Formats: sequence, structure tokens, C-alpha cells
Amino acid sequence: MQKLQEYIDSHSTSEMHPSDIAQILKQLDDDTFSVALKLVPKDLLGDVALALPDRLFDDVVENLSVDELSHAVTELESDDQHEFMQELHEIDEEVAQEVYETLDEEDQQEISKLQSYEEDEAGAYMQLEVFTAFKDEVVQEVIHRFARLRKENKIENVQNLFITTKDNKLLYAIGLDDLLIFDFNKTLLQNIENLDEHFDPKVARDREDIKDVVHYFEEYDLSVMPVVSEYGILVGRITSDDIYDIINEHATEQMYHLAGVDDEAEEDEEVFKAGRKRASWLGINLFTAIAASLVIALFADTLQNMVALAILMPIVASMGGNAGTQSLTVVVRQLALGDISQGDAYRIIKKEVAISLLNGFFFAIIIGIIAAFWFDIKYLGIVIALSMIINLVMAGFFGASIPLFLKRMDIDPAIGSTVILTTITDVVGFFSFLGLATWILL
Repeated sequence: MQKLQEYIDSHSTSEMHPSDIAQILKQLDDDTFSVALKLVPKDLLGDVALALPDRLFDDVVENLSVDELSHAVTELESDDQHEFMQELHEIDEEVAQEVYETLDEEDQQEISKLQSYEEDEAGAYMQLEVFTAFKDEVVQEVIHRFARLRKENKIENVQNLFITTKDNKLLYAIGLDDLLIFDFNKTLLQNIENLDEHFDPKVARDREDIKDVVHYFEEYDLSVMPVVSEYGILVGRITSDDIYDIINEHATEQMYHLAGVDDEAEEDEEVFKAGRKRASWLGINLFTAIAASLVIALFADTLQNMVALAILMPIVASMGGNAGTQSLTVVVRQLALGDISQGDAYRIIKKEVAISLLNGFFFAIIIGIIAAFWFDIKYLGIVIALSMIINLVMAGFFGASIPLFLKRMDIDPAIGSTVILTTITDVVGFFSFLGLATWILL
């Protein structure tokens, strides 16, 4: 807490960054946290709360009154107000309703508007605060108006001027740096017509999938993007800081899904809830492991006659599992980044199979030589080498095709892919190795 006090004493409110304060608060224990929270400037409470992990956001809510929470919401921009109220609603619906009713009518309308969008729609992530002007306005007047609004803190983090018609239909988007080279005595339209530059904006539709909007930001290296309705009416903007958050959330979600873990449950401090979610995937994995064991049971006589097979068998399955996971991870990530188009399935599968085949031959030679010298059993090296090639090729094929198939079925490619792949590589590895051993060695 002393560290937080020192930070506050050494900075003015305008110099403080919510992330710095959140970083200090995260290091405190529960008792100290509630006391330290009272030191945070009231105007920064909302931003600090959103910068904290979900488990600490709960603590913030518990330690603040309805009036304090209402003030915290008031100080936020519209997209952050929406996020704050969403998280508050998940924690305590009654408190969320009380806070909502204390807000002024404008804030209520903005929050309600953003809440009308689905979670995966671009409109749910936009800010409603935009700086606009009409095409016939003189540049000097626009700049004076911008300066006044900025001094009054009515607009923040403005990178673009959006030019609209009288009925708010978006026409152009001009960066503030471009605005400085305009002739201040002419209208915006006169300047645009005289300059050999294009100011046609790249726009997002408010009902568009947010993942597509993320790709626009990455592809066109955007810092801000206007959001329009289906009729071209300007309704808001999405900024790069929101996009970074979405990218991080999506990457985390995919990593969790690949491991068979629920991202929402893991963010919760409730052990039983997280354990139950993990147990569901472990239960599925148990049955797949039994399936692999049944394959081994088919060759019980072969294993009894040759102990060396039991020693070498896990090597084939393990190599297949790792090779398949490599292909799976690459394809899932490329799908998430939009690097794989609809007609790319054949190319991707062919590439992954080729890589697996190449590695299969390389490691088959190594393990074949090791097995031959280790056990001095005729043809054992050939058996494990052939099995290694077969399993790695199948691992590459299914590692690429499983996520592509799930994507085609409109299912998150990360969900369940690892469990399916592990089952296949185990079954193929055990069956090919023990089957070849039965055929060639016995």
C-alpha cells in the first residue's frame, strides 16, 4: 500500500495511468487491497477496475458503494461503460440495476444501445464518442470546435475527423495530421477535391463479426475504424486498444481450448467450477485412452512373446502425438489469423503431410538403428521404423484436417481437436507397431 501512496503522491491525476495503479493493487493481499482502493482517485476508479483481473474486479465492487460505482461509470468512455456494466451485472444484477438507475439519461441510452448488440458483433465494441463535421464547414471553424471540445474533456483519443452529410451518413475520414495541411480558409470539401489523396474510409458494419474487423485492423494497419449502420449512418468508432484486447482474449481462449480448458471457468476463483469444467474433458480423454488400450489388448499375445515391444511402443505413440500437435497448432493459429482461405485446405494438408513424411523418414532411421542394436532382434528396427513413418504421416494429415473440418462445420477449431488427435495417433501408433510386429516378427 505504501508503494501506491508513493505513486499517487509523486503524480498528478492527469499523469497517473490506470494500468500502473492496477499493477500495484494486484500485488496486495485481500485486507490491504480494500484499504488501498480508497486511495485511488475517484475519477480513475472505473479505468483501474477494468484493468484488474476479473477476480479483483469482484473485490472492487464489494468495496464501493452504489454512488461510487456510479461515479466510476460516469468517468468512462461509452465502450468502457458498457464493459463495466456487463461485468457488474455478472457479479450482482441488483447492484448493477441500482447503478444504472443513478446514471444520467444520456449514459443510460448509450449503454442500452451498446447492450443491444450481440457479443460477437462490432457494435458491441465501439465507442459512441466521435468527432464529426459537415463537408461544407470551414477548416478553421472545425479546428476551433475540436480545441474547445478537447479542453472540456468531451472527446478523448481522437485520431480522425469523420465528415458526414446532414443526416449523419459517413462520407470521408481525415486524420488530424492530414487536417493540418489543409487550407484553413477553405471548406473541408474544397480541400479534399484539391488534394491528390483519397479520404474514403475503410468502415465496419455495426452487425459485422468482430473477428472480421480485427482482420481489417491487421491487414490495413489501422488505428481507428468508423462503424456504420447498414444504411451507411455513422454510429461510432472502434480503436486499436479495443482490438488488442480482443486479440489477447481470443488467443487466450484458443490456448485454453486446445488444452481442453474453459476460459471463463479459469478466470473464476471458484475451484469446484473450474475443476468440473476440466473434469468433463478429462472424462472424454479417459474413454479415448480406453479405446487405445483396447487396441493394445488385441495384441496381448504378441506383447507377452516379446517384451521389447512394450518398451518401444510408447515411443511411436509419443512421436505421433507431438508431430500431430505441431500441425494442429499451426493450422488452428493460421485459421484464427485469417491466413487460410476457403480453397486452401488441400494445400495445407499436403504441406503438413509432406513435413510429417520427411520427419518420419528421418526419425524412423534413427529409432530403427537404436532398436536394432538395443535388442538385437532381427527386423525389429524395420518394424518400428515403418510404424514411425505411418504414424507421423497420419498425425500430419489429421493434425491439419481436423481443425479445417471443424471450421467448415462452423465449430471453433480449437475445441476438442487435441483430444481427437491424441486418440487417433495413439490408436494408429499402437495398431501399426503391434500389427507389423505380429506380421513380421512372429
